[in-house]
Amino acid sequence: MADVERVEIEIVRLPHGHDLALPDYATAAAAGADLLAAIDQDIELAPMDRKIVPTGISIALPVGFEAQVRPRSGLAAKNGITVANAPGTIDADYRGEVGVILINLGKEPFRITRGMRIAQLVVARHARAVWTEVKELGRTDRGGGGFGSTGVSAEPTRKA
Repeated sequence: MADVERVEIEIVRLPHGHDLALPDYATAAAAGADLLAAIDQDIELAPMDRKIVPTGISIALPVGFEAQVRPRSGLAAKNGITVANAPGTIDADYRGEVGVILINLGKEPFRITRGMRIAQLVVARHARAVWTEVKELGRTDRGGGGFGSTGVSAEPTRKA
């Protein structure tokens, strides 16, 4: 497997996260590092309820990078637990605790326990737009077609 770009990120383990692991990648090719719940008492998340769950860490991203807080697919598929503002963006100048806004879209209450893997953190480069106002935009085949404008199913593959 090709080597992946690495970026050094300063991290502070906060007092209430003293015994928890730092974010880590579950597999060699994983894009997201797991975030853990740094809570003293279990949290019961009722259906349609949402709470900010602390992670016990603060980070300092280099300028030109962001960190995206994303749902864990297993929690979403099995329990309806997702990140309410997915993806949540952590900017390079933010120095507070990383918090995860979890919401229960499932039909049953869900219990969050200390050290549970609740979300994943993806570090990504970003660009800053320089807006140039023009009278009209260049034309494309799609044009102004919006939601659903490209159809629902793909064309069948034709054999020659």
